[in-house]
Amino acid sequence: MPKLDFVKKELIEKGWSGDIKYCATTADGSKFLLRITSLEKAEQTKQLFDLQQQVAALGISMSKPVEMYAAADGIYTVYTWVEGQDAEAVVPFLPKAEQYELGLQAGEILRQIHSLPAPANQPDWQQRFNAKASKKIEQYDNCPIKFDRAEHLIAYIEANRHLLANRPQSFQHGDYHIGNMMVEEGKIVIIDFDRYDFGDPWEEFNRIVWSAQAAPAFASGLGDGYFDKEVPMAFWRLLALYISSNMLSSVPWAIPFGEKEVQTMLRQAAEVLGWYDNMQRIVPTWYS
Repeated sequence: MPKLDFVKKELIEKGWSGDIKYCATTADGSKFLLRITSLEKAEQTKQLFDLQQQVAALGISMSKPVEMYAAADGIYTVYTWVEGQDAEAVVPFLPKAEQYELGLQAGEILRQIHSLPAPANQPDWQQRFNAKASKKIEQYDNCPIKFDRAEHLIAYIEANRHLLANRPQSFQHGDYHIGNMMVEEGKIVIIDFDRYDFGDPWEEFNRIVWSAQAAPAFASGLGDGYFDKEVPMAFWRLLALYISSNMLSSVPWAIPFGEKEVQTMLRQAAEVLGWYDNMQRIVPTWYS
């Protein structure tokens, strides 16, 4: 049974996880994030909760796991409440220097997250990601909606598959971008680990597209913070590969969610191809 007794629950109607989420308040006025996940996901939810405890033990700024228990209607997990504002809503309107500083924080946090190793029995990364990339090319080929210049993404993937050899693997947040961060008292706070995975830590940057679209200075800080302001060229080459693979699958992914999401992804693909000059440049134009 729960240790915390909530006297008030306010439904949170956002996010893609499928969980039911509340801002839950105890009698003394303390707020927590309460998530209710279906019982079918019990094992996955427990693994995520355990991993988040390991991440929280690193001392990073995040919504921290508090307790977990099963009930008839699902698995209940409770996290510390973040009082701040959605980073996506506030960072783009800050001065560029402040955007960059918050990006540095996000990069340093991500480096700490990646200090957690992947399980020893992980499949070889080169084989695993090459299979994923091949599947995404196939999905795009079979997709009824095409976008201009996609052939440049496919050509970049095919020419650079060798870069995947001997890559290390670590714990991954799984969806690390400005939309899964908050700003509380001038500090970045990380939320929503429910798409966690294990893999090449540099693959985690494939979602930097969302951050760069919203606030290029923040995205620049994210890379600089992770690499202590010495971003290696090998990183940019691999990032272009990971982003190319992601972009190819974005339109097939969006179709079930409707026309609005499809148009969002088509615009994003055009913007990404502009950043990379049709994959003729390695460092995207937003990086400064």
